[in-house]
This record gives sequence, structure tokens and C-alpha cells, in this order.
Amino acid sequence: MTNETRPGSSGRHPEPVDGGSEFNRQVVAEFRANGGAVGGDLAGLPILLLTVVGARSGEPRTTPLVYLPDGGRLVVFASNGGADRDPAWYRNLVAHPEVTVEVGAERHPALATPVDPAEHDALWARQIAVRPQFADFRSTVRTVPLVALTRV
Repeated sequence: MTNETRPGSSGRHPEPVDGGSEFNRQVVAEFRANGGAVGGDLAGLPILLLTVVGARSGEPRTTPLVYLPDGGRLVVFASNGGADRDPAWYRNLVAHPEVTVEVGAERHPALATPVDPAEHDALWARQIAVRPQFADFRSTVRTVPLVALTRV
């Protein structure tokens, strides 16, 4: 696999050339070019970039995600659009919980930890209250993991 470093709004960021969907690559580029702002269907949503190390490849993988602020942490939802399986970024951070988070023009290391089951439903309810479309992303086959990103 080939990696190259592409410039971003807050310095140089490792970005896999051959990883992720074309849509995600475009969102990542737009996010970095505009200090965290994106347009289209994602305009106005709280978006972060999550960079994780691939569980098998060892290569960095960056994914744009909607997040929910929760005190000093950011919560992301491994809904995979309501699919019956976890998204690749979740499987990667389970293997390598030390991640990089970009919010706006700021970039920092974080620790990714699964949300305590006691908090799970309350966080889903908060997310649905602010983003009703998330109600469609709850899977009937699996419990969607929620992940807290805490700055280190």
C-alpha cells in the first residue's frame, strides 16, 4: 500500500491514497481545506475527522464522522448507516485505541474507549434529539457501539 502526506489546514496529515470511499476522501479534503467546514448533505453538522491505525495494515485511515459533544469528550456512533456489521474504523480503533481527532482546524491525539453500557441509551436519545435521522441508524441485529474520544 502506498501512503503519501497531503497538506491540511493545520499542518501535514498522513492520508492513505488507496483507503476509504471516494465520498469520504472528498469530505476529508474539503474539511481540511476549509478549517472543518463542509458542504452538501453534511453542511451544518458537527463533523470530526477520526484517524485510526488499520488493524491489519498498520496504515493510518481517516474517516469523517458526526459527533456529539459530551462534557470533555466527543462521542461517535459506529452505526455504519444501520448496517448489520461494525464499520471498519470501529474495528481498527478496537485494535488501536490511540487515535487522532480533527475538529475545525484543531488536531489532537485522543484515546477511544467504548461508552459504558449504562450511558448508551441516554447518549442515543440525546443524539436523536439533535439529529433525528440517527433513529434510522439503530440496528436490530446488533447493539451499535458508541465510542468516547477523550483528548490526551
